[in-house]
Amino acid sequence: MGGNTVAKNMKHSYIIKNRNGKIKIASKSKGTTVIHATLISLCILTIFAFFTFDKKEIDLIQATLDTIRNFGVAFFQPRLRYDTFAGVIHQLGVTFSLGILSTIIGAIIAFFGSLLCASNIANPQMAAIVKAFVSFIRAVPTILWVLIFAVSAGLGSVAAVIGLTFHSVSYLIKAYSEAIEEIDYGIIEALKASGASYWQIVFQAIVPSCITYMVAWTFMRFEINFANAVAMGAAAGAGGIGYSLFMSGSFYFDLRETGFLTIVIVITVILLEMVSTKIKEKIR
Repeated sequence: MGGNTVAKNMKHSYIIKNRNGKIKIASKSKGTTVIHATLISLCILTIFAFFTFDKKEIDLIQATLDTIRNFGVAFFQPRLRYDTFAGVIHQLGVTFSLGILSTIIGAIIAFFGSLLCASNIANPQMAAIVKAFVSFIRAVPTILWVLIFAVSAGLGSVAAVIGLTFHSVSYLIKAYSEAIEEIDYGIIEALKASGASYWQIVFQAIVPSCITYMVAWTFMRFEINFANAVAMGAAAGAGGIGYSLFMSGSFYFDLRETGFLTIVIVITVILLEMVSTKIKEKIR
């Protein structure tokens, strides 16, 4: 009798091998079945689309060879023709300023917004409203927010900073509030019992416990804002190295200058990652 029950249960289970070599039996569910069916369907549709899309008489082999040659010209023969190195550094500084300004303003607003969003210290109704609002903001791409604000502020750096800041606030509120919610509620209760005020709890319990996570998320958002600021240079007329990249890639169509500007951007991103890593290590 018991053996028949085990056999029936095994029909609805599958075996998973962990990294440490242990084997565990996980039961199948409707959720996993739907996920597997969805992934298989997407793979089939992707393969079908790849073989049925209109190639417009393009020679794929020749196009691939041309792409490889263009990459070689851009990244192995970089040079400046229409701009100077000093001009590139200046434009890079403009893009860097757009990213850091929107990140700093967004981080300050997001810190206070996260206090209204974290479920362990905020009013539940208020937290639900704030979460719904920032979810709506995050659902709209950054470029659309920049273009929306460009209607009133005009195309340029002002609209870029406002749009980047607006999206940064929603992103960081979610990140900060989740870090705050990870704090042991017993610490907050102990401080309340000892007579600590709201702001004493914030700056004596919440900030020391979450500072590492907040700094990490802030630097991550800065890297995103820097990349978005490059795109805003062309899309929103914000200037910076993104505008130079747009001009070299479409107006001048100089692959060597495009490659040079791309290399400068990649090196800058790597340096930013190194700096953020050092700062996070010191804070720890």
